[in-house]
Amino acid sequence: MKTFWDERFSDTEYVYGTEANHFLQEILPTLPKGSILFPAEGEGRNSVYAASLGFETTAFDYSEKGREKALKLALERNVTIDYIISDFETFDTEKRFDYIALIYAHAPAGKRCEYHRKMIHLLKPGGTIIIEAFNKNQLGKTSGGPKDLEMLFSLQELREDFKGMIDLEITEMDVVLDEGAFHKGDASIIRLIGKKSHWSTI
Repeated sequence: MKTFWDERFSDTEYVYGTEANHFLQEILPTLPKGSILFPAEGEGRNSVYAASLGFETTAFDYSEKGREKALKLALERNVTIDYIISDFETFDTEKRFDYIALIYAHAPAGKRCEYHRKMIHLLKPGGTIIIEAFNKNQLGKTSGGPKDLEMLFSLQELREDFKGMIDLEITEMDVVLDEGAFHKGDASIIRLIGKKSHWSTI
């Protein structure tokens, strides 16, 4: 998969655009500034946006090409991001984050819950997780996303993965995506926002 993403990101164009995800643009300006992590960040559009708002921003992805383009975009926008070459399996830090934003960060079905629980562990007590991804109705649509049904998310799966979080809101909806060449057209998505309890043992 690393080779796949390096090839996809090798073009000079930003294949998912340079503007942040719309849900993120709705949510982040309403939140107090703090530290935020972007897993599977690709070309950097979302992390650069967060940095432009004043968030202390960390990102990781295993694509070298993605990181190169993210740092280029950050330089153009005159912001700083800490972008680490890693994947969900190997990402390791003592740092804990106020926010984690998983924007179209799909994972193999056998690893999905494990990766999501790891992200909860990386949140500070009281921290917030934000997700936008494709739901299972996306299969067969041409606006992006995995072609494997098991890699697409459902309400039940996310409720199970993030059980124990508080103020949990999960919504499925149909939208029209316009995020670069590979996220364009009618899409079925799922959004989640929730907080880690101050007394969480995760």
